[in-house]
Amino acid sequence: MSGQPDIQVVGQATDGQEAVEAAVTLAPDVLLMDVSMPGMNGLQATVAVRQRAPGVKVLTLTRHTEESYLSEFLRAGAVGYALKQSSSTQLVNAIRTVAAGRLYLDPELAHGMAALSAPGRTFRKPAHLTPRETEALRLTAWGHSNKDIASRLTLSVKTVEVHKTNGMRKLGMSGRLELIRYALLRNWFDDN
Repeated sequence: MSGQPDIQVVGQATDGQEAVEAAVTLAPDVLLMDVSMPGMNGLQATVAVRQRAPGVKVLTLTRHTEESYLSEFLRAGAVGYALKQSSSTQLVNAIRTVAAGRLYLDPELAHGMAALSAPGRTFRKPAHLTPRETEALRLTAWGHSNKDIASRLTLSVKTVEVHKTNGMRKLGMSGRLELIRYALLRNWFDDN
């Protein structure tokens, strides 16, 4: 990351356990997490980082383009998924996006996910979402926690949960991966 004045490497790890310890000790803004590591793998380490250092944003770095990997890492709490075969410019963009508190999906994956919106699958029209439901879902798709959304919208965490639940129900969605697909189709990641 030399040559990037706003990015500083504060530590390195050779395995998953070291990555978790570094996250706890160094508390970086963004942790680049490799999927394949000796001992504790990247998925296990991501779960551990989210538990022990919840303020650290995990950006997964992998060669795997399969949706199942992406899905597992998002469930584990990663807020970014970048491909090793991407350009250095894209990786720097991924780090900056995640550091800014937004979800990052490698363009190759984002395109595939939008196209994969399950053959023949359409989401219900969003016209009947309230503005608060829309904003809660949009911020969730970006990777914000309920607590962060509540703070941004000056609502209680419980109210945010209600807006998200109602919005997901109205759109016929059952999980975060479907929400991310929907957000891609609605160009929510283009907004700041």
